Amino acid sequence: MHQIGVVGLSYRHAGVDDVARFAVPRAEVPARLPALRALLKASEILYVGTCNRVEVLYSTEDGSPAGDSRQEVFRILTGREPGPGEAARILRAWTGEAAVEHLFLVACGLDSAQAGEHEIAAQLRGAWEDSRAAHTCGPVLDRLVGEALAMARRMRRLAAGVHAPSLADLAADRVLQHLDGRSEPTPREIAPIGTGERAAPNETRNFAGTPPVALLGVSPMTRRCAVLLHESKIPLIIVNRTPQAASELAASVGAEWLPLAEFRLQPPAVSALMLAAGGGAPLLGAAELAHIKTRATRVPLLVDFGVPPNVDPDAARRAGISRVGMHDLIELAQGRRLAQLMRLAPVRAAIDERLTRLRTELAVRAIGPRLAGLRAAFEQIAAAEVARALNGQLRTLDAHERAQLERLAATLAHRLAHLPLAGLRAAAVHASSDAVEAFFDGARSRDAVDAADGGKT
Repeated sequence: MHQIGVVGLSYRHAGVDDVARFAVPRAEVPARLPALRALLKASEILYVGTCNRVEVLYSTEDGSPAGDSRQEVFRILTGREPGPGEAARILRAWTGEAAVEHLFLVACGLDSAQAGEHEIAAQLRGAWEDSRAAHTCGPVLDRLVGEALAMARRMRRLAAGVHAPSLADLAADRVLQHLDGRSEPTPREIAPIGTGERAAPNETRNFAGTPPVALLGVSPMTRRCAVLLHESKIPLIIVNRTPQAASELAASVGAEWLPLAEFRLQPPAVSALMLAAGGGAPLLGAAELAHIKTRATRVPLLVDFGVPPNVDPDAARRAGISRVGMHDLIELAQGRRLAQLMRLAPVRAAIDERLTRLRTELAVRAIGPRLAGLRAAFEQIAAAEVARALNGQLRTLDAHERAQLERLAATLAHRLAHLPLAGLRAAAVHASSDAVEAFFDGARSRDAVDAADGGKT
């Protein structure tokens, strides 16, 4: 695992604005990945960008241990040189087993603002697909991401009785509160996390005649919001640049859909807007927001998942529209995170177990060819000694006796090799790569001495 590295930042130690500065629009990711791979001297690389994290996962080119690559990642993602200490202050780095552990935690939602949320697994899978399309992902990262997604699936089984709402769930609840004329949730609407209960707004509230909620952009976040709002019988409008994704989502929730350009020119009356689209540039400007407010029967709520924001906060404020951004949603989730992590302790234990198995498997696989070479060296030494004896003191043996002696020597060599080989397998798992390398260096030195001595010692 020593050749694996992760560099990035998330809501855990950076603000949403910081994350936005490092975010790469999804359309630009394929063009950026090869340049970043070359800069990091990596053989494989993958970029993960979500609403509250930006991370780069890579494997070194020659299998050497991954180092601190924060300077290089800063440079390629921001397009400028970091100031003294800036990269180390803003970015975090994990290498080796810590990097693999971090990937598993991310995939399982244990590193998310809303612990245990499921959307991150879909986002990681999308990042993997982008990397494979750009031909920057190979067997090492394919294996690790596959393992991480398998852990995410196992997490869902282990946590089947634990309700883990995502940021999308919180956002949908916030929209329902707005439609019901309240600014704060009621106890029923947001049940204690982990009880398995969900708010059932459609059981207590009637939203008949409510203007539709517009969902701009098709992403895991807006898909989840569409399902939740549809369950509450809220009419929806799906807005997207490309028709295929919009029409598919609209059909799944019985909604209308509009091209983004048409929505900008002639927005229908809506009760709320939820935005989650890439691209970097704002989706709606001050003039368009003012038009939306004019058309609405009451001031709509705007929920912005964008990083960077899909709507400039100042533009929303000037238009008189209340905006809920990622910072607000993360702040709401943080108060519940510790309790949720305690309920997800079995998932944490499963990750530790899988890491132990994976460490053993990868370590043994990495030195497998060298172990085979060492076993072959034992057998060659035994065969050479037997051949020398058969050409000297034992030259009177007949063919049958010679064959028996050669088989005996091969068996002894195999058995004598077993103990050091078993020790090396254990060392590969528990000792440092330097210790294992030192052993093979010593073995090569001894071989060189034996060769120079002509086998006389």
